[in-house]
Amino acid sequence: MVAPGTALREGIESILHARTGGLIVIGEPEDLSFLFSGGIKLEIDYTPAYLYQVAKMDGAIILNANATKIAMANVQLMPDPTILSHETGTRHRTAERVSKQTDALVIAISQRREVVSLYVDGFKYILEDITVVLSKANQALATLDKYRQRLDQVSTRLTALEFEGGVTLHDVLTVLQRSELVTRMAVEIERYIVELGSEGRLIEMQLEETILGTAAEKAALVQDYLADHTDEAYTVALDQVGRLPHQDLLDFGRLAELLGFDRKLNTLDYPAAPRGYRILGRIPRLPKLVVAQIVSEFGGLDELLAATDSELETVEGVGEIRAKDIREGLRRLQEINLVDRYLQT
Repeated sequence: MVAPGTALREGIESILHARTGGLIVIGEPEDLSFLFSGGIKLEIDYTPAYLYQVAKMDGAIILNANATKIAMANVQLMPDPTILSHETGTRHRTAERVSKQTDALVIAISQRREVVSLYVDGFKYILEDITVVLSKANQALATLDKYRQRLDQVSTRLTALEFEGGVTLHDVLTVLQRSELVTRMAVEIERYIVELGSEGRLIEMQLEETILGTAAEKAALVQDYLADHTDEAYTVALDQVGRLPHQDLLDFGRLAELLGFDRKLNTLDYPAAPRGYRILGRIPRLPKLVVAQIVSEFGGLDELLAATDSELETVEGVGEIRAKDIREGLRRLQEINLVDRYLQT
């Protein structure tokens, strides 16, 4: 709501530049009316210019929940004085208490320090200068790019080992760990994009390009190597990986446990066999339902690679033409993987 490019942000910037300060409460006026004392009822359509003008008065400004109308101005707010507040200034103390007592978004604009503080459910966030946020976003993108390069390297290695039949649990967990690190860094950048608003479009495009396919890769990996291959176990494992504390994400024993293995296993020596979801998912125009049918029929990637054309054709949803496409797709993946490994060495 307060990102650059929005009408609300334009009004806040005007108040900042004028150094008048202000207290803005965004929520349904009827639900907040028990806090009001005095004030002027306006009920006018919101514009940045109107917000700037009414901010010249001392009291709070009340906007409706979607900030399309200025409901009241010059309002004295009377929140519960027994609510604990860590703020020292009167305006900010009132803002914090109102946010704790209601579900409103409260914006306190400091008159002297030119700082914009947002309060929601008692939490405080200070709006940073756009150049600072852009700098942080670009640094995060550079870090994400390095994470993605490393993910591509370990993923390429895993693909080669899958075709060769030499996968260990350590190889699997390395790719899973890197996939999750990329996902988490992307979430951090998405927060910057939200705050940047219209200024974050280029960052958003770069982010989408960098993380393309990561979520599908992680999901297929879990499906391939989960010890208990059921839909429920798959959903739970994927959710638990996403909720892991950062320190646990670095612990391969904990990751192995989430996939249903003993955390005390020596992952470097423990062999693992893929079911084929990850490799088949990379073949163009192959529906997920058909992938599931193939995995169900053959049970693993090694069995699929060893199967004859006629055996592949008998799988429901495959047929003669699709069987040829699958064979060709698998052959190309092996060739592409060999080239990628050569380029990475």
